[in-house]
Amino acid sequence: MMKAVFSLWHREIVRFLRDRSRLTGSLMQPIIFWLMFSGALNTSVQFGGMESYSEYFFSGTLSMITLFTAIFATITVIEDRKEGFLQGVLVSPVPRAAIALGKILGGASLGLGLAVVFLALAPFAGISLGFSNVMMGLGVLALLAVAVTGLGFVLAWSMDSAAGYHSIMMLFLMPMLLLSGAFFPIEQAHWLISWIRHINPMTYGLGALRHALHGVAPGCPTFTICMVGTTVFAVATFALGTYVVTRRSARDAA
Repeated sequence: MMKAVFSLWHREIVRFLRDRSRLTGSLMQPIIFWLMFSGALNTSVQFGGMESYSEYFFSGTLSMITLFTAIFATITVIEDRKEGFLQGVLVSPVPRAAIALGKILGGASLGLGLAVVFLALAPFAGISLGFSNVMMGLGVLALLAVAVTGLGFVLAWSMDSAAGYHSIMMLFLMPMLLLSGAFFPIEQAHWLISWIRHINPMTYGLGALRHALHGVAPGCPTFTICMVGTTVFAVATFALGTYVVTRRSARDAA
């Protein structure tokens, strides 16, 4: 099982790194968002006691990087089905959990790697990170990357068209990011938005990341609750990913 997981993980890493357009888009698009919003609002807007908007939006950009990487990485599920690779894996004696785990860990590793690159820009946002902050932040990012990649894997497995997959991902995952408070605090928003925020799993991942990097996360639950919520999110998406692989194995192998 572990050989199968490693092979699928390694394949995802190699394919992504060889595709420079996907690599560039996954990293540069969130950075451009951060530079544009920070440049426009850096001195005019302050949230949560932070000195600048760029500091507030830094954690949101890290979450965005993991999310966008999941979108670009899990599209390989559809490509593998069209190329016949997926059918070959499904008819092999590889456990279904290994297929889900290998694909999810591959995408999550990419998301974590790109987030680490952006984390090095923390001093430019006015954030001073100690060793403990960095380690806690990496732990949260790894868990969040697994969670959002697992969700992307589930959606990709259910889609037959790459164009349809991108449409669903942007329709489904971007609101999750926006309603988590990544761009602006929403705890004082309309009661419906506030209610959605509490059931949005990205809220807890972003909250845990802010606790880890800044020590405070205004409007978010405690660090413990955020970590529990993010862990449940990751476990649930992996379990659902394993389920959909098993459920659709006969159709995909046909």
